[in-house]
Amino acid sequence: MKELSYSLHLSNDKNKTKRARQYAKKSDNNSTSFSNNAIQNHQQLSKADRHNLRKYDDNQELICTIKGTSSVVEDTKNLYLELFENARIKYNEKQKRNDRKIENYFNHISNDNKRDLACEIIIELGDIDFWFNKDERFIKKMTNVYKEQIIDLERIVPNFKIANATIHFDESSPHLHIIGVPFKTGMKNGMEVQVGKSDVFTTDSLRNIQDKMRECCINSFNKHYNLNYTLKNKEEGRNQDINVKNMINYRELKKEKEKNKKRLDELNDKANNLQNRSNQITEIIDNLKQNKLNKNNYSISNEDIIEIKDYIKLTNETTANLKSTNDLTTILEKYEEDLKNHSSEVKNLQQKINNRDKKIEDLKEELYYANDKVDELEDKVSILQDTLNYFKDLWQRFIKFLQDKFFSSDKYDNFINELYNEDIINDNDINTIQNKSKKKNKNDDFEL
Repeated sequence: MKELSYSLHLSNDKNKTKRARQYAKKSDNNSTSFSNNAIQNHQQLSKADRHNLRKYDDNQELICTIKGTSSVVEDTKNLYLELFENARIKYNEKQKRNDRKIENYFNHISNDNKRDLACEIIIELGDIDFWFNKDERFIKKMTNVYKEQIIDLERIVPNFKIANATIHFDESSPHLHIIGVPFKTGMKNGMEVQVGKSDVFTTDSLRNIQDKMRECCINSFNKHYNLNYTLKNKEEGRNQDINVKNMINYRELKKEKEKNKKRLDELNDKANNLQNRSNQITEIIDNLKQNKLNKNNYSISNEDIIEIKDYIKLTNETTANLKSTNDLTTILEKYEEDLKNHSSEVKNLQQKINNRDKKIEDLKEELYYANDKVDELEDKVSILQDTLNYFKDLWQRFIKFLQDKFFSSDKYDNFINELYNEDIINDNDINTIQNKSKKKNKNDDFEL
């Protein structure tokens, strides 16, 4: 049974991981150079826009946008309005202070370094070996497969909406770039609907998503190609496009193939023309008239002489092209012979490479899920820190309220003593209250 590899990878910022922070502590400038393909702000979204839609070289012939427009940024902004605008308006209506209102949720998240603005998912079916010798018509049929993938993705992950989906056909294998926004609903604090990558994409959910998407993809492939392939073991953790420049002499081989095809086409045209001219020359010879003075000689016109010379010239050119083609055949035969002689060595090297790649993929998978787990914990710590800060502020406001309300009354001392006796406040709290009270008295005396 023939097999195909499948990869679904969610973009991530490896610099946020625990390993990255440890590496930064050891470095001289407290920085790390790990890859960051997450989309955390407007600038990174614009970068994805330029890459996915090939705007950096103005070359869009070999890409195909199957959802969205020619601007990933505008597609994402419009999706933000669709998902969050009603919740934003409802939230603002409840706010009495203008500084707490959110004017633009897209900009609000773009300026928030704790949450990603959007997510990118890269899907690829088949590797460089499978797609290497496939023609354009065969490759372009993947458009239908990937169209079904984006439908399947929104069905499998209902809390992820796609803004833009673009296929790249200009690299070693056709793959799909998806830009979308994960969101969470029913929130008690803040807007009812919020962006939420860490809530939608967890370690467990990603495994489940990939399992379902893999099955959908191979079914779509077999349906549209009328084939019967199965899937290789998972290749999770990939996050790069493999450019044709990484293939050994790929561009040169492709150009040589196109050039030789052109030479063969020209040779066929000349051969056909030569056949037609040969018939004309035969007819000229058959119609030659004998010389009246010498029966062994024949009369020929200047036009017929020119015709015969052209025929000879065409014959010489065709012969030269045949020689060139024969040289090419000899070279190809030599390559085939070398390949046969070294096939065993090539197989052994290929097996070693496959084993190495498998180990690398296993390590990437472990690292990928470890990074996601760390990200989840960091988000939880951040939430706990916000909660702690909230209650600190609440406590300080509560103490100030007590001071303002009861300071000049015996009720204040009685109330504080009751709180102390019930273990609601401790000695440190008493000292804090007294210090603030002294400060207040001092300020009052100064004002008098």
